[in-house]
Amino acid sequence: MRSIRIKIIFLFTFATLLSGCFLFKKEAPKATPYPDWVKNSVIYETNTRQYSAEGTFKALEADLPRIKDLGINVLWLMPIYPIGEIGRKVPAGAKTSLGSYYSIKDYEAINPEFGTAENFKSLVTKAHEMGFKIMLDWVANHTARDNHWITEHPDWYKKDKQGVIATPFDWTDCAQLDYSNKKMRQAMVSSMKFWVNNYDIDGFRCDMAGLVPTDFWEDARTELLKIKHLYLLAENQDKPEMCKIAFDSNYGWEMHHLMSDVTKGKKKADEILKLQSKIDSTMPQRAFKLNFITNHDENSWNGTAKEKFGNGENCCAVLTFTLPGMPLIYNGQEAGLNKRLSFFTKDQIDWSDTRMVPFYKKLISLKHRNQALWNPPYGGKLIPLTNSAPDKIISFFRSSENARVMVLINMSQDTITANITSTLADGKYINTLNKNKINFDADNRTCYFEPWEYIVMEGE
Repeated sequence: MRSIRIKIIFLFTFATLLSGCFLFKKEAPKATPYPDWVKNSVIYETNTRQYSAEGTFKALEADLPRIKDLGINVLWLMPIYPIGEIGRKVPAGAKTSLGSYYSIKDYEAINPEFGTAENFKSLVTKAHEMGFKIMLDWVANHTARDNHWITEHPDWYKKDKQGVIATPFDWTDCAQLDYSNKKMRQAMVSSMKFWVNNYDIDGFRCDMAGLVPTDFWEDARTELLKIKHLYLLAENQDKPEMCKIAFDSNYGWEMHHLMSDVTKGKKKADEILKLQSKIDSTMPQRAFKLNFITNHDENSWNGTAKEKFGNGENCCAVLTFTLPGMPLIYNGQEAGLNKRLSFFTKDQIDWSDTRMVPFYKKLISLKHRNQALWNPPYGGKLIPLTNSAPDKIISFFRSSENARVMVLINMSQDTITANITSTLADGKYINTLNKNKINFDADNRTCYFEPWEYIVMEGE
């Protein structure tokens, strides 16, 4: 009897301990809606070094009224952290280099090139007072080769076959982090929290997010939610599952490249709507794409918007604001930026051309006010409208509750007369760009398009 009693006690104790393990097991990350302010936002990417002659936070803060007047409500700052010096790349023809923003020497410090911690705090405070949200660029895949983690925690890094800390790709100024190390993961999340706790930032754009395990991002989001509800953007397009829990958006590179091909005559216009249908079917319902015609990578490495889209640049800009997703404007885009900004050296933006400002102000205002163009689940689903010239004319309709938008774009250099054969969008409209009234019905569905002409109409 005594032995039976001992066995019963042992089993009870073991079961209790086991249940305790489950009781204190880490809670699985859960999907959460993105912050309410994200639903109709427009992001403005700032390259602090090239933004002004000074290249400082103070100069950017002084220009906030101009950006606000444009209608922008979200500022994404390229990395603001100290830049590594070991292995810096020097561009051809240059004697020195200021280094890559994305070679992070210290995750919890300010790059002195841009100013002080007090200068950055002043910028964030002023931006918040003016109604902006602030996003920081976060580089979790790698650090600089002289980051203090290298000497303090060499086991946090991947090693090559010779046992030397690995370099990702040909980035000689970077060291590859090892995400099998739990302490490194904890330190990375702690550094992200640092900027939320100390500067009250509102989101992160996460560089090379697809090279970092998705479960890290999910854990990071769970921890960040304990402090503040942030917007998280992944620099990735081929892993939509990353947007189930961890991220609210990812990159629309495929659409970016397709738009370029269409303007060059390599692809047909209706392939844009086919791609959008594919995106709608593969992206989690809680998430959406970042739409753009340029950004810091495209501009510096692949060509200006003018190089990539030619005379179709404005047509593609209209698409970034009217297709499902969040529009991005790269600083200088509204000034017709037509040079590739140097990535490693000083190369200031020329702000003298203001001709494009009214165009972008109208598009930004449209995105903010018309619910049909808001991000899911608030906005309207895209409905293609059949037309008689689908290889060159894009025609679609979006509606949500009482808001309607119809978009017609000639994606070619040809003058075209096309019939909108679909009746789905019939009704009364106002041309968003020139305020003309249009009655779209059976007697008035024939449209005359000049080369590269775009028509955006809002339902009355």
